[in-house]
Amino acid sequence: MPNSLSISRIIFLPVLAVFTVLGWSWAFFISYIILGSTDFFDGKLARYLKQTSEFGKTIDSIADLFFYLGTLVFVYFWFPHIVAGNRYILAAFFMVFFASFVISWVKLGKPIMMHTNLLRLNAVMVYFLVIISFVSSITDIGQELVPVYLGKLIIAVYILGFLEEILIFIMFGEVDRDTRYIWDLFGTNKDQ
Repeated sequence: MPNSLSISRIIFLPVLAVFTVLGWSWAFFISYIILGSTDFFDGKLARYLKQTSEFGKTIDSIADLFFYLGTLVFVYFWFPHIVAGNRYILAAFFMVFFASFVISWVKLGKPIMMHTNLLRLNAVMVYFLVIISFVSSITDIGQELVPVYLGKLIIAVYILGFLEEILIFIMFGEVDRDTRYIWDLFGTNKDQ
């Protein structure tokens, strides 16, 4: 069941794309809320049912990658001012993002995406950025500024999250993908 929730983010992503191309904002908005919530429930359900596995963590990471990169495309379509107002910091984000995959590949022989607390926080923030952007566009409350500045904050935290991930790969090699923070690893290293 948890893996099915993760896979659903990949399978139903094209539905969000169709709603976007057709300009069906309400269908997109409601579907995005439902589909995005699977990112929260897949991990909770896996831990509750004691069904965590490396396969599940890999599927979740792949689903996250597709869903959140897809979200960037959707934000660009629905709210181009958010992307335009953050293009330089987005360029920095993509450099750090790709560097994390290259470093994990070189150091560990495979690309890895971790689930540190900073990266989990970012997933929640991106999810709410879309929701806040839709709500602010309907109500005209901070329609331009709030989403743009929230986008800057999210991208900055993402950069920090991927820099933390890079440091983990360099300093500790392969660790549990669900490591919460880099300093948790310092504590376990001292105990050994």
